[in-house]
Amino acid sequence: MSQIGLTFLFLGIAALLLVSNLLRADLVALMLLLSLGLSGILTPQETFSGFSRSAVIVMLSAFILAEGLRRSGLTERMGLFIIKLFGKGERRLVFGVMSAAAILSLFMNNIAAASLLFPALSGMARRSKVSPSKLLMPLAFGTILGGMATLLTTTNIVVSGLLRDAKLASFTLTEFAPIGLPITLAGILYMVFWGRKLLPDQSPAQRHEESDESNNLLNTYQISERLVKAEVRKDGGLDGTALEKSGLREKYHLNIIAIHRGRSTLPIDARTILRGEDILLIMARPEDSLPAPLMDILKILPSGEWQQDYLSTPNMKLIEAAIAPRSHLAHQTLQDMRFGQKFGARVLAVWRRGRSIRTRLADLPLEFGDGLLLQGSEKSLTLLRTEPGLILLAESAPSTRMTIRGWFTTLIMAVTLALAVVFPDNIAEIMLSGAVAMVLIRTLSMDQAYRAIDWRSLFLVAGMLPLGVALNKTGASTLFADAILSSLGGAGHLVLLAGFVLLTVALTQVINGAAAVTVIAPIAIATAQQVGMEPRSVAMAVALASSMAFMSPLGHSVNVMVMGAGGYTFRDYARVGIPLTILLVVILLVILPLLMPIG
Repeated sequence: MSQIGLTFLFLGIAALLLVSNLLRADLVALMLLLSLGLSGILTPQETFSGFSRSAVIVMLSAFILAEGLRRSGLTERMGLFIIKLFGKGERRLVFGVMSAAAILSLFMNNIAAASLLFPALSGMARRSKVSPSKLLMPLAFGTILGGMATLLTTTNIVVSGLLRDAKLASFTLTEFAPIGLPITLAGILYMVFWGRKLLPDQSPAQRHEESDESNNLLNTYQISERLVKAEVRKDGGLDGTALEKSGLREKYHLNIIAIHRGRSTLPIDARTILRGEDILLIMARPEDSLPAPLMDILKILPSGEWQQDYLSTPNMKLIEAAIAPRSHLAHQTLQDMRFGQKFGARVLAVWRRGRSIRTRLADLPLEFGDGLLLQGSEKSLTLLRTEPGLILLAESAPSTRMTIRGWFTTLIMAVTLALAVVFPDNIAEIMLSGAVAMVLIRTLSMDQAYRAIDWRSLFLVAGMLPLGVALNKTGASTLFADAILSSLGGAGHLVLLAGFVLLTVALTQVINGAAAVTVIAPIAIATAQQVGMEPRSVAMAVALASSMAFMSPLGHSVNVMVMGAGGYTFRDYARVGIPLTILLVVILLVILPLLMPIG
């Protein structure tokens, strides 16, 4: 088979794996890289050239700079100030949340920007009597929209690097702003006046008045219907038996979430000894609830007001959390990580992709974006706050003043961005210097800098970039361009531009935007050069289109991040995201030809 045929074959297989989500995107990228190298299509230097590209260095540096800025405390203060500035009320709060998210994403990764504001929204929503489901999707969309106005977004960095590969001028730090800012504003106004009305009215994170908050959480996580109240029979098989030897969980799949003895509530510990007349609050699936053999040792009681009475005790509370981006807790089970022993808290339910999972949680692998309903004490809350893999859904206002190191960190970031604007050809060196400077002044350690980097995104981009080399080297991009030109005929430059925008938007809904642009951008640039269009303008359109990941949660990690806590389904993203995407595509196709020549 010819080299061009092999390139098409490898590209097709990679596309199927990415769309089907059978393998992780970064693994697919590395497999594609190795296939192009081992087949002889690329030389060893070309195969691994992605890891030395300036685009990858800019990405790596941006992650570290953003983490340093977060540690300075400035970004959190700025974000919360902007939100509070707009006061209460759903419409004003949506505008404030999206504005804060968009401004933060100008300087930092979208996930990092959303993570800063995420914990604060629950408390603000409670005080304003606004459902978190009305704020979390706007938060995610705000970060995506803001990222369209700056070079410091993964897809924009990748496209800029592909332009340099094609011997064209790469994009500068501020070149996206004239087109990206109007698109950002239009997206915010859409969500404020229309999009928010299409969002669900309630979510698992919903809060009401303090007096009935616990009961509402039980209802929103759909726990009440699974609760059974039972009394340990005196002199029965459980009387005097340790909880770990009772077999209630292992044999009968029953989850004991409370033990009440007299007027006190006992800790749920494996070594707790059950006594006759102890009252147990049990959570189980209907088919598992108290099978016949347990009737001799447990007595079913009416539920009454048990749940409310228990949850209102001063030493226990309900805590909501979400699995954070790049969390080491993802793919682990609660039993593997010894969650209860580590934090002194129990997971009562997991909210995942629009439904509540309430039983057999010990062996359930957690996923990024899961919402967790936890039961614990003040000590548990303190321990949970120290876990970087969790985002607590509670108000998180800065508790300390900016330190001298924090101000120096902010100064380093400002100088770095200013130099990147003045010397765009040296942006990689300047960004990396800024990152190193933050480590030198001990804003963060080298280990913390390594942890700040999203290695999945980095390996995805480094693995996919050589594909652009292969498409150009074998002539595949030219062949693609010829096919596009023959199918569209003499439709005109604007139609061609619209075709690439729509193709990019469609791919971005199902695969990572960085993967989409590494395939489409080289073809778009080659097509533009063949028909006399301005390749940088076409590349700009493709880059901006790759950020329009609004119609599906799969299009961007920040959508997955808020999905569980917001109680969103795929239908919610489609209902809100389709009109938004149509609006932004139209605005892009109107504004871009006015500000940049297309032919």
